[in-house]
Amino acid sequence: MTNLTDPIFNNEDAARAHLESIRWADGVHCPHCGNTDDTAIHRLKGKSHRPGLFQCNECRQHFTVTVGTVMERSKVPLAKWVLGFHLYASSKKGMSAHQLHRMLGVTYKTAWFMAHRIREAMRDDEADPIGGEGKKVEADETYFGAKDRVTKRTKKGKPGHGSKRSVVALVERGGRARFFHAKEATAAGIRDILVRNVSRKSDLLTDESRLYVETGKEFNSHETVKHSAGEYVRGVIHTNTVENVFSVFKRGMRGVYQHCGEAHLFRYVAEFEFRYNRRAALKVSDRERAEDAIRGATGKRLTYRQPDKAAFA
Repeated sequence: MTNLTDPIFNNEDAARAHLESIRWADGVHCPHCGNTDDTAIHRLKGKSHRPGLFQCNECRQHFTVTVGTVMERSKVPLAKWVLGFHLYASSKKGMSAHQLHRMLGVTYKTAWFMAHRIREAMRDDEADPIGGEGKKVEADETYFGAKDRVTKRTKKGKPGHGSKRSVVALVERGGRARFFHAKEATAAGIRDILVRNVSRKSDLLTDESRLYVETGKEFNSHETVKHSAGEYVRGVIHTNTVENVFSVFKRGMRGVYQHCGEAHLFRYVAEFEFRYNRRAALKVSDRERAEDAIRGATGKRLTYRQPDKAAFA
């Protein structure tokens, strides 16, 4: 259990040293020109320089540990950033911006923007597919909330799946998961997600949805359970793992993030994916999870006016 009285959560110098130790574990490097020669980078000291300032002798640029990260140009104290990362990394069902604003003592607008930056840092850019020979991957989709623009209804005139937001999850048993906000849950769309993110050598496990019938033929095997007939487990054939993942996700989205705009949903699913892939069952502690999120902050920038170009998978 993390001690919240740790100086990294309330002391600027300790927080800065903590961030530097994570980002520059192998030595300080310049985020402007990429120089990694320690002898050509030196820390500027004295009252005329702000704390934590470095200068690169190659490009003559100044920088701090936040340059080139989601924290760049933020006036929020570093200790509050470190605590914010810890809170999001350790809260299984997430944390609302209102709760963050109360706990950190910042304005709601600041807390909201911090939360989205932290989620952006949590977004993994892994290219390697999950699964593989001898491994089982469960796939399922869920529907929740109303789309920003309702496009389809059932024959009876009631909102159907087409009127709800679609989230697809791929879970390797005992391993990693991938979450996607799909603009439309169609057989073609789900096939594209599956073949790009799951090794075809995997054994695919799904429910009876027709979305997976043809795509399942491209994998080593495809087994299904028939929920409509009351079948949920048949030996090792089930989708309980992915359904448990969705259970946590929905509790968080409905109980904590009650009003999530569809344009931002891709970051929320990334947040839940990040925590699942570093869950306690894999022996990952809250501190290690928070440090991983801080590592992910490098190379990502969000500004107040920057449009979201990747809103949908």
